Amino acid sequence: MSGSLLKSRSGNNYLIPFVVLVSCFALWGFANDITNPMVKAFSKIFRMSVTDGALVQVAFYGGYFAMALPAALFIKRFSYKSGILMGLALYAIGAFLFIPARESGMYYPFLLAYFVLTCGLSFLETSANPFVLSMGDEETATRRLNLAQSFNPVGSLLGMYVAMEYIQARLSPLSTEERASLDDAAFNAVKEDDLAVLVGPYVAIGVVILVIFAILFFYKVPEERSSGAGDKRHVPVRDSFRRLFHNVRYREGVITQFFYVGVQIMCWTFIIQYGTRVFMGEGMTEQDAEVLSQKYNIVAMCIFCVSRFICTFLLKYVRPGKLLSLLAVCGGILLLGVIGLENRLGMYCLVAVSACMSLMFPTIYGIALKGVGKDIQLGSAGLIMAILGGSLLPPVQALIIDLETVWGFPAVNVSFVIPLTSFVVIAVYGYRMLKIERV
Repeated sequence: MSGSLLKSRSGNNYLIPFVVLVSCFALWGFANDITNPMVKAFSKIFRMSVTDGALVQVAFYGGYFAMALPAALFIKRFSYKSGILMGLALYAIGAFLFIPARESGMYYPFLLAYFVLTCGLSFLETSANPFVLSMGDEETATRRLNLAQSFNPVGSLLGMYVAMEYIQARLSPLSTEERASLDDAAFNAVKEDDLAVLVGPYVAIGVVILVIFAILFFYKVPEERSSGAGDKRHVPVRDSFRRLFHNVRYREGVITQFFYVGVQIMCWTFIIQYGTRVFMGEGMTEQDAEVLSQKYNIVAMCIFCVSRFICTFLLKYVRPGKLLSLLAVCGGILLLGVIGLENRLGMYCLVAVSACMSLMFPTIYGIALKGVGKDIQLGSAGLIMAILGGSLLPPVQALIIDLETVWGFPAVNVSFVIPLTSFVVIAVYGYRMLKIERV
């Protein structure tokens, strides 16, 4: 980590604050990737369709969308640190709401808990991402954000491991069909036991969040006054929106981010359904197939993590737009394998897609916000609101999966046409920014 990456023109050295922020990047990675397998888990626990289970992602990423703009205005009025503290507080509240949700024994209180939790994540991302961008020269901003985001998969790996070892492996081994055959009394007994297993890790992370909140509350964090964070003067929001809307780099970046987040969530959520079909075809039980699929998901995240560091290094020599476009094309080719193959080779292709995705979120973010100046908080909010793609696109894929077969092919395979289309959008954006905007 070079000093030039973390030293601003005003002389502030951001090494220690940067290290503190890394924990926040890991925290929302944990939340994202303990949640993705819950689509399958809730579908089994409540005897629901994949589409109904995907409402977890609607609530989860809907919170990002709903709170991003209020978070930006809050940060503009107060400070990045205040925004991060607010995010941690909401994150903890959402985690603890799993306790009354479990007591209710119903599905929708869990959706409310996810929504509140991700309102906190929205505050965290709206605060932390532009704060990292401001921690040095603009020319190194995209590389600096990629470096910070490289620690996000560490939290993601922990979330996946907890989901596999402390939730999926401890749920009742009854298959979906066996649960459907239970009478109401037997089903409710199994459901209560499963919900108790599911809630534990969320309560534990809530306690960890409170500890980090206390540490950060007493730590003095320097901020660049030119960034606009903490500016108590009247904020010309309408003018900011106008400037951002007419900025092609930014406007198309928001659209691209919408599709990228959709790709990420679809590939990491429905790898469970994809793998379950493949491994049950090899003679495994449903629960064993789900646990093995989650192990493949962890491998995918390890690849994602390593690839993030490699791509961060490559950005020293390759323009962001060019690397973004090349990786999107590679991801699309791998998804053709996911769609066309009906065995472990398709699963290998789906795992390999993560190597292509690793660069994308922070790179799109950095490209879109380059040169926005004092509009960075609202600009960041727009890019966080684009996370709505993780809420809207997975249910579309789930609708296809629920068909079971499409034109004689497994519906779960065909459903990956949706992320394939999204990669096309990303490739076009990278190409346009390379050729038109000269990123």
